[in-house]
Amino acid sequence: MSQQQEADVRHFDHCPWLFAAEAAEEQRVVQRERQRNIGGDSEVGERCYVAESAAVFPDLLRLGDDSYIAAHAYVTGELTTGADCTLNPYATVRGTVNLGNGVRIGAHTSLLGFNHSMAPDRPVFQQPLTSQGITIGDDVWIGSHVVVVDGVTIGDHCVIGAGAVVTKDVPAWTVAAGNPARPLRDRRGARATLAAHGADPLTRFAENARAQAADILARCWDGDRYVDRPGATPTVRAHCDAVEIADLLLGSVPEQLTAEEHGKRLCATQDPDTGLTPEFGEPLPTPDDDGFIGDGPALYHILSVGYALDLLGASFPHPVCGTQKMTPRQLVARLDGLPWRDGAWGAGAWIDAWATATHWNLRHAGDGGVQPGALEALFGWLLTRVDPWTGMWGSPSPESGRLQVVNGYYRLTRGSFAQFGLPVPHPERVVDAVLDHARDSRHFGSGRDNACNVLDVAHPLWMCTRQLGTGSRGDGYRSADVRAWAERQLAAILLRWQNGRGFGFGSGPAGPGPEPGLQGTEMWLAIIWYLADLLGRSEALGYRPRGVHGPEPAR
Repeated sequence: MSQQQEADVRHFDHCPWLFAAEAAEEQRVVQRERQRNIGGDSEVGERCYVAESAAVFPDLLRLGDDSYIAAHAYVTGELTTGADCTLNPYATVRGTVNLGNGVRIGAHTSLLGFNHSMAPDRPVFQQPLTSQGITIGDDVWIGSHVVVVDGVTIGDHCVIGAGAVVTKDVPAWTVAAGNPARPLRDRRGARATLAAHGADPLTRFAENARAQAADILARCWDGDRYVDRPGATPTVRAHCDAVEIADLLLGSVPEQLTAEEHGKRLCATQDPDTGLTPEFGEPLPTPDDDGFIGDGPALYHILSVGYALDLLGASFPHPVCGTQKMTPRQLVARLDGLPWRDGAWGAGAWIDAWATATHWNLRHAGDGGVQPGALEALFGWLLTRVDPWTGMWGSPSPESGRLQVVNGYYRLTRGSFAQFGLPVPHPERVVDAVLDHARDSRHFGSGRDNACNVLDVAHPLWMCTRQLGTGSRGDGYRSADVRAWAERQLAAILLRWQNGRGFGFGSGPAGPGPEPGLQGTEMWLAIIWYLADLLGRSEALGYRPRGVHGPEPAR
């Protein structure tokens, strides 16, 4: 290559936007060859440019039309872009990253769609890698020297200021900056726009709850164990709720015990022979013929204790034997025998517990934590038995309408599809069904709703709108109906906070009742996040659930 040709390459590498208009035919031939030799599963659109000096070694690359990768950029993993996307000089894109249309990535910016685990049992360089991926919407400008970490979604039309470190989702139209990045204003107007959209009330609520969290936890500590509310009997779940609330609002453990002491106490609740956790003072449940239990507190403790230990950096010391030993044939027989006609809520709760126990077993013992083919049998059964008209399982009744079906759907999908990161079938029909249920005045309205019923609508709506790719943009399937419901619920819920006491669970035969306590506080805090996120406003809360009600698939 002549000195002039080398100079031209350096020129286009650093100013690739000039290539389409100024390159000679010989230079275009060289660029086409460069694109053919990228390697991996790569497809490059029309009028694109990939710098000769860029280190592009993808497993998968989909570069949209009129996009470029400039000088000395570093690209590995899986990168998918829309049209008119630019990676400027020295940008780094690794892991799984998806860009919409018209995305500008500034020089020296890093999009890191993967992470190291960091358990203390081995050096960091020997830790396994994890990847949730990064998603960036349309019409986004990310300035220079920005870092975006794994698991983050940046909404449409956002601007991220130079030097920001983005650790949490950024709602559409937000201008954000800082370390960690925080919203500064809405691109469509001044700070008053955010206030008009309710961000300031959410922030004020979260700050108030955060300031009172330690006192609320202390109120429910009887000197030895946690109770749901003063005067109540200590329970295993109350301890788990305390851990969840402290993690959510304080980013720490409840101060009544050290993290190690919390972990030891919760680990000690598990029976080493069965792997089950009975309620304090109660006998171990007797397993059914297939080796697993059918109902009772121990069934939910698989979730609550497991996730509380996870937040503490610990885990169950023993596998749950009933799920570890259950064969696919036994599982299918059990699924067939669940009370789908008149007890879909309980049926969904059983699947949630079985699948969650399998998740902990897999983390505890790898492939030995479940019988070969059992998980495939679970998802195969669910996919072949789902009602295509509702996207759900079970039957409504004249007495309670869709209550059993919708509440069972939340529990079922939480433990199966959501926990394992799989798409649910028929998401549009699910949205129809839960919105129809949310209009049932027997379960919703002044003095009639509770945390369970509201969560069991909010989570399916959030999960399905995310799966449909609409989120909070307002242009998706029944988005106006979803947003209107979320707005009404959020406005009502924020008024129920009782200073120094938290939230009451609510009315109805299930749950601890209307008195403020740990279960109601933990659940309503998670519900508020889901409702705010449906509206694109969860960033104002400054928290994101990570435990049993966390939105991400389990690790």
